[in-house]
Amino acid sequence: MTDEAPAAYVGQKRIVSGVQPTGDLHLGNYLGALIKFVRMQHEMETFIFVADLHALTEWQDPAKLKDQVREIVAAFLAVGVDPKIATIFAQSSVPAHAELAWIFNCVARLGWLDRMTQFKDKAGKHKERSSVGLYTYPVLQAADILAHKATHVPVGEDQRQHLELTRDIAAKFNHDFDRPGFFPLAEAVVQGPGARIMSLRDGKVKMSKSDPSDYSRINLTDDAEAISQKVRKARTDAEPLPDNLEALKARPEAENLVGVYAALSGVTAEVVLKEFAGQGFGAFKPKLADLAVSVMGPIGAEMRRLLADKGEIDRILAAGGEKARDTAAPTLAEVKKIVGYWAG
Repeated sequence: MTDEAPAAYVGQKRIVSGVQPTGDLHLGNYLGALIKFVRMQHEMETFIFVADLHALTEWQDPAKLKDQVREIVAAFLAVGVDPKIATIFAQSSVPAHAELAWIFNCVARLGWLDRMTQFKDKAGKHKERSSVGLYTYPVLQAADILAHKATHVPVGEDQRQHLELTRDIAAKFNHDFDRPGFFPLAEAVVQGPGARIMSLRDGKVKMSKSDPSDYSRINLTDDAEAISQKVRKARTDAEPLPDNLEALKARPEAENLVGVYAALSGVTAEVVLKEFAGQGFGAFKPKLADLAVSVMGPIGAEMRRLLADKGEIDRILAAGGEKARDTAAPTLAEVKKIVGYWAG
């Protein structure tokens, strides 16, 4: 057994990532993931899916779920993901994900899942009331990745543990069935600057689509007026901006807004401080608002255009689903033979 990728994977990089269709996508999603997808589609073969299977770990309104999937796809397209380059599909349209997840449920160990901190965080004190799906969520993630034999996966800090589980499952499958290198051990693609954008109402809490306050985030569908208003109302402190990053560490709201400005303008936080050092938020916020409107405004407008014609989105999903099924099918067929399925 070897932990190294086999020769077949050398030079054949493939990235897989998914986004759940729950709630509005926001600035944090854009800076943390979406703009990375745009870049990565030109660097390696890219598969991006809307994780509607994962979404069911919490109650979803069946009448709204399809439109929520379309909204995520509209966001992909609006930021610049090209369906002629990247494969965009709905997770539920590729049965191999769910079939492979069951096999991996039989490979993964309870002790591994018991260590998953995200389940503990989401389940809280009442884990007995949580769905089995929420508990086995990371195993389905492993199937998402390995059904397409991805070599790279973009991750934030909160997903690193799940990628390690994917690597453990791949290695154990390869070992248990004496198939060295059958599944690659996917590498993390660290999100980098702008990956962790905090709430506009609390600089210690990550920006989230589940936050009850709409003023905590800038949604991708917000218009120019809403974006400007949210920036103006963002929580800050009374001190002027310092001239160094060290002085920002004890000021989470100030640090967050400087980070947002840096990420939107494509410069470092040090460059931002050099420009605004000594100035108060009365001067800084209008500049940030203008910048946010110039970057985010066109994205919202394009999303609204796309969502007005669902046919275009549906055609992209249909084509992407067909390609994703074709890509995953040989892997699943071979896995069935390996484990001894009658259908193999």
